Amino acid sequence: MRDALLQLTLYLAAVLGFAAAFGPYMARVYEGRSGATGRVLGPMERLLYRLCGVDPEQPMDWKAYAGAVLTFNFLGVLLVYAFERLQGSLPLNPQGLSAVAGHTAFNAAASFASNTNWQSYGGETTLSYLTQMAAMTVQNFVSAATGMAVLAALTRGLASRETTQLGNFWADLVRGTLYMLLPLSTLLALALVSQGVVQTFRPSAKVELLDPVAYEVDGRKQSASEQAIPLGPVASQVAIKQLGTNGGGYYNVNSAHPLENPTPLSNFLELWAILALPAACCMMFGVMVRDRRQGWALLAAMIVIFVPLFLICAYAEQGGNPALTALGASPGGNMEGKEVRFGVASSALWACATTAASNGSVNAMHDSFMPLGGLPPLFLMQLGEVIFGGVGSGLYGMLVFVVVAVFVAGLMVGRTPEYLGKKIEPFEMQMASLVVLIPAFLVLLPTAVAVVTRARASMSNPSAHGFSEVLYAFSSMGNNNGSAFAGLNANTPFYNVLGGVVMLISRYWIIVPVLAMAGSLARKKLVPPGEGTLPTHTPLFVCLLVAVVLIVGALTFVPALALGPVVEHLLMAGAS
Repeated sequence: MRDALLQLTLYLAAVLGFAAAFGPYMARVYEGRSGATGRVLGPMERLLYRLCGVDPEQPMDWKAYAGAVLTFNFLGVLLVYAFERLQGSLPLNPQGLSAVAGHTAFNAAASFASNTNWQSYGGETTLSYLTQMAAMTVQNFVSAATGMAVLAALTRGLASRETTQLGNFWADLVRGTLYMLLPLSTLLALALVSQGVVQTFRPSAKVELLDPVAYEVDGRKQSASEQAIPLGPVASQVAIKQLGTNGGGYYNVNSAHPLENPTPLSNFLELWAILALPAACCMMFGVMVRDRRQGWALLAAMIVIFVPLFLICAYAEQGGNPALTALGASPGGNMEGKEVRFGVASSALWACATTAASNGSVNAMHDSFMPLGGLPPLFLMQLGEVIFGGVGSGLYGMLVFVVVAVFVAGLMVGRTPEYLGKKIEPFEMQMASLVVLIPAFLVLLPTAVAVVTRARASMSNPSAHGFSEVLYAFSSMGNNNGSAFAGLNANTPFYNVLGGVVMLISRYWIIVPVLAMAGSLARKKLVPPGEGTLPTHTPLFVCLLVAVVLIVGALTFVPALALGPVVEHLLMAGAS
């Protein structure tokens, strides 16, 4: 565990250091005070507005803001779908890949537009270079920028008084992309290229095998003396997939692939990028509401939940498989499904970071984790992707839990609940209830349908582990995460169509209530703090917030977890 604790300490130090420095800059950008970067990138920003016919100074109420979000993202779904279906006739397709099947294309389009990036296909064998860049990578940018824009709108709703205006979505979208995501992604991509991550338009490389392989196909003997190694514009997609908490891998095995994540340094950089911007969003929030303590309190609540769950995962993985340990075959912990160049601790840290954030990339196969090792990543998603969560979306989800927490506190002391001087009234609680309940519904109901219908044929394991595979899949899609347990054949019409619908509902039926809440809060007067006001920046409130998040998650998902990872652990313990 010493190695795990050391990596965790260094990792959190790097994430928090960046957050403290970059968060205030994000706040200045959304407030229209971008400083030196504005002087450099300002002409490009203004050109984009002119080309699109947008007036960035035109304010929007919550309905107009939500309408712009939905319209833009709907067009994104259509664009990605079109690229996939037409890629056989489009350029930059050196492998000559044909059109993607309709149900797979719909799932991928819904996935990337919703910032989920769930993949039921192998990227290097399914998508052309043009589709990877013009469809998937573009959505990596704009879906992340959409989440940050919605967070900025909610923050303005909390910080303003007696207004109906939440800002301009188009300005927020452009500024988030141009001033934050593009510069950071460029720097990270260059750093990854220096470590050996490929970035090229050359077709797959053919290499001679040192030992030719002989095999049979339909009774006919054949042999192979060379292997094709897929190449492509990888580094540019990996950088934004991590920074934008997207997670869609260029290669089928994602960041476990040696050309997508070749060295321990590239592994640390990609891992750092998963939580860097979600943590910085907390600092941005504190600056925009003119109370940095609020941002630190929210970040503290996330860390308080994240650290113990990581330690449970690392402990379970370092203990190894008891059946193999009894034979002396597992001295270094459970290395099944993990890369030797990363080891157990780094794999466990990545698994928890990617599921705490709405990222979904992997550097190890979660299906091969021990039952109690796979439980923390699964539970982190089921908490609603609010423990860091996606860029923007994680924090506005956590702010919904803040509303619930202050409401509970108000009930306990018999006082109208308040947050940042705004009274929390029935409408805000109704919207908060939708945000909390919709993901749970989208996880549990499809899981039940999948295991009682013919869709269960997709499970490679019919036991408790097979149930965990299905539960993990819909926990991932229903919370816009994108990672997979693997072992489940999800590239079927059932999983692709139902999963695509789940991802779209989970993303946009949450964004709309959040913006409605923002509009309601913006219209309220500021209530001066009194003797009965609950301070929301203290350790006491952090503990209350943590308790609310964990209790809601436990009450919703513990029965399902008991049928999956818990039962599997007990069966394994009994067998050993």
